[in-house]
Amino acid sequence: MRLPMRSSPLMRSWRGSPRNMMKHVALGLAAVAASFGLADERHDPDFSGAVAWLNSAPIDFQSLHGKVVLVDIWTYSCINSLRQLPYIQAWAAKYKDAGLVVIGVHTPEFSFEKERANVERALPEYGVVYPVPMDNNYAIWNSLDNNYWPADYLIDGKGKVRHHHFGEGDYSESERVIQQLLKENGATNVPNGTVSVVGTGPEAPASGADETPETYVGTRRLAPSPLWSLSGGWDQESESAVLRTAPGAITYRFHARDLHLVMGGNGKPIRFKVTLEGAAPGENHGVDVAPDGTGEVREPRMYQLIRQKGSIGDRTFRIEFLDPGVAAYSFTFG
Repeated sequence: MRLPMRSSPLMRSWRGSPRNMMKHVALGLAAVAASFGLADERHDPDFSGAVAWLNSAPIDFQSLHGKVVLVDIWTYSCINSLRQLPYIQAWAAKYKDAGLVVIGVHTPEFSFEKERANVERALPEYGVVYPVPMDNNYAIWNSLDNNYWPADYLIDGKGKVRHHHFGEGDYSESERVIQQLLKENGATNVPNGTVSVVGTGPEAPASGADETPETYVGTRRLAPSPLWSLSGGWDQESESAVLRTAPGAITYRFHARDLHLVMGGNGKPIRFKVTLEGAAPGENHGVDVAPDGTGEVREPRMYQLIRQKGSIGDRTFRIEFLDPGVAAYSFTFG
């Protein structure tokens, strides 16, 4: 789960720093409050600030009164958002006939996620078919006093936020609340049980290992570390590091099953080659890499570069770019 600092969206999960520890304490308290049904002080979401609507015409929140609504705040390059998506999609399909309305509020972290064409490309890729307002100015986010990606808000037929959950997990509890609110709203055809979802590729659940924390490559949230380094003609900008002259490489000593890198380009295919412990990844390649380690950056998004099949330990990853123009934003792990 990601937690933004107010001027800049996001830090990731607790890996020992005091700031991250405090974040997890706060999240734990929020989860306890939600599980005991304590009153939620948040206001109704204000959809009027959306700059565009995808998969539907614009929706006024007032028009949804009388319906049970799940508002999912997400962004398409966030690994935590992607790993939750199969559940959101399954609930949207399972409870549609019982009256559940799902709204996927897309609030961007990086500037490329503000581009309509990029979000439009991502929706079918990840199977998102419900309405998606583009919250580029954080208007909907702020109307809910939100601080996290992903964040889910369940709103009853009277327009009151009755339950919220931040980050991944606790899916059975969230589904139980969906069923409860639908029944309270008069639905008589509410399906029982909970969905069984198996995500694949980047959407697969985290391994549960003590993963290396998310690492930002741009200067705005750069945390220098001896575990990773750039080589070649890179310019480090606010959000990303941009390779001006090829070849150039990034090396990372990491501990996780999966390694992802959020990358963008210059509109042309940018070739790269990945190695793990100095050799082609073979069966340990991610979905965006061939077994021989080759791949291309074609559009701005999160690329899964490594998924290890065996035991998880400290590994040395290297990605070499054979063409200039790539922008590297952040490493995430799973």
